Amino acid sequence: MRQSTTRTRESEKPAIKSLTRLHAAEAECTRCPLYKNATQVVSGEGRNHARLMLIGEQPGDKEDLAGKPFVGPAGRILDQALEEAGIARTEAFITNAVKHFKHEMRGKRRLHKRPNAYEVDRCRWWLDYERDIVKPAAIVAMGATAARSVFGKAVTIAKMRGKAHKLDDGLSVFVTIHPSFLLRIRDEADKKREYRNFLADLRRAKESL
Repeated sequence: MRQSTTRTRESEKPAIKSLTRLHAAEAECTRCPLYKNATQVVSGEGRNHARLMLIGEQPGDKEDLAGKPFVGPAGRILDQALEEAGIARTEAFITNAVKHFKHEMRGKRRLHKRPNAYEVDRCRWWLDYERDIVKPAAIVAMGATAARSVFGKAVTIAKMRGKAHKLDDGLSVFVTIHPSFLLRIRDEADKKREYRNFLADLRRAKESL
C-alpha cells in the first residue's frame, strides 16, 4: 500500500550533507519550546547510509542525560529484540521523532510526557534531514508518535502493523509498538505475546532488505 507523505521542505532550509553537521545544527534548535527544559539534544545515532532506520518517540530521562538514543530501559528491550531478530544495532540508524526530552516534574523525578502534534511536526524537519543523509531502504516506526512523524498524519498502529507501507519515494515503512509499551505490561503472558509480535515486526523489516 503506497502512502503519501509531505516532506518538510521550507524555502529557507539550509543544506546539511553530513550527520556531524546535522548534530551541530540540531544542538542549536529552537523550533519548538522543548529545548528550554531538556539537558541537551539527542540526535540520531548509527551508520551513515544504514539500510535500516529505527524511529522512536523522543528521548527519555536516561537518553537526555547521556545524549544518546535508546540507552535506558526501553533501549535494553530494543537491544535484546534486535539481537534476536539478527539485526546489528551498529549497522542500523536509530533516532527519535522528537529530539528533546519532554517531561513534567513529580517531586525530584522527571516523568515522560508525550509530545503533542505541533512539537512532532516542528521536529519533522530534522527527521527529513536524517532520511536524506542516511538514505535507508526501510524504516521501522516504533509507536504512534514515530508513525505520525513518518506519514505526516495520525495513524493507528493496529491497522498498520504486519505489512510494509510504501511512501511516495519508494521507502518501505513498518509500523510497530514502542518498546517502552512492553515495560508497562504487568501480565507476563501478555508481555511475552507482545514481545513476540514486536520481534516479528523487526524480522519483517529485516527480510524486506
